[in-house]
Amino acid sequence: MSKPKVFEKPTGVKDYLPEAVAKLRAIETNVLQCMERWGYREILTPTLEFYDTVGVASSTEDRKLFKLLDRNGTTLVMRSDITAPIARVVSSLLKDQPFPIRLSYHANVFRAFEAEAGRDAEFFQAGVELVGDGSSESDAEVIALAIASLQAAGVQQFKIALGHVGFLTGLFNETLQHRTEAQQALKECLLNRDYVGYRDTIKGLGLDAEVQRELEGILRLRGGQEICAQAQQVTHDPMAQQSITHLCEVWDVLEAYGVSEHVLIDLTMIGDFSYYTGMTFEGYAADLGFPVCSGGRYDNLLTQFGRPAPATGFALKTNRIMEVVGKQGTVEAPSKVLVAYKAPNRAEAFAKAQELRSQGGTMVETRLLQDGSDEIGSTRKEDGTYLVNGTVYRDVITFK
Repeated sequence: MSKPKVFEKPTGVKDYLPEAVAKLRAIETNVLQCMERWGYREILTPTLEFYDTVGVASSTEDRKLFKLLDRNGTTLVMRSDITAPIARVVSSLLKDQPFPIRLSYHANVFRAFEAEAGRDAEFFQAGVELVGDGSSESDAEVIALAIASLQAAGVQQFKIALGHVGFLTGLFNETLQHRTEAQQALKECLLNRDYVGYRDTIKGLGLDAEVQRELEGILRLRGGQEICAQAQQVTHDPMAQQSITHLCEVWDVLEAYGVSEHVLIDLTMIGDFSYYTGMTFEGYAADLGFPVCSGGRYDNLLTQFGRPAPATGFALKTNRIMEVVGKQGTVEAPSKVLVAYKAPNRAEAFAKAQELRSQGGTMVETRLLQDGSDEIGSTRKEDGTYLVNGTVYRDVITFK
């Protein structure tokens, strides 16, 4: 392997220039403020965690973890999500705080992908975790907050797809009893949205025609509240029936929030079925193929850290959201003022610059005039601004 050139970066990571950073920070600020208004307080966890604790507990596949060794030979991981670290904190530093606990975050996370178009090895997430409440009310709360957060981030058109892992688990247990590999294969197809592969897998199982139609029929279970009634006719499995009842309850609460217009029920959506234990959801923005939001219930995670408790939450992909809102215009940059000075007037110039900075909303640069020059070399534009070496300033103040 040849040595990388000085300007090259590892695959899957990006440089963010000032305009992009301004957009990302604006999204981050607006989203965290929205979450705080709902009672969620921000937490910050380390970039590095122990593999044997947080790494193992994470929802991320082992092959997608970035691993390294510390000086003692202990395996560490770069955080691949924030949920597992928060579970660690809730079970340790916050072990005496009563439930429910509401926490928010914004941080970069790391996942090792093969070289694929559009897949980032480092990306940014903002999200919440509601720990200690297993009710449909809490599930509806995080969905409603996800909708409010997307709106606060500036996403104008989006849909939340809502599903439940218990429905598919119950249906498959009823129709494919003791056929674990077949169930796993069908779940993998649904997880990857491979509906052609799903149908082909069903055809290869040698099932009765009625069972085959039943399994293929779930691909049509997408829509509004009416899907709950349709799903109840598909299977009589107790787990599946209980899951549909739960989704109906969540829908009723979302209607009370006044946000059900943004939600559709999609019973083919399973999320990471090895991680989630109940309802799952994903948010899709118009004209973007990747989800900008995902979440769900994960009632087993905190048990691994010694404090069993139900939990639910979601994460926004803020760098993907930046791609969406970037099409809607640019973030207005703060006005800039240039203070130019000669050496004898340095103190006076710095005092003026500090005065302008203290007023807020103004970016102030200072620049020493070259020896023998009394002017900075600015050009006055028609709109009243000044152009200096390719940079536009609202005003230029010279001390000479």
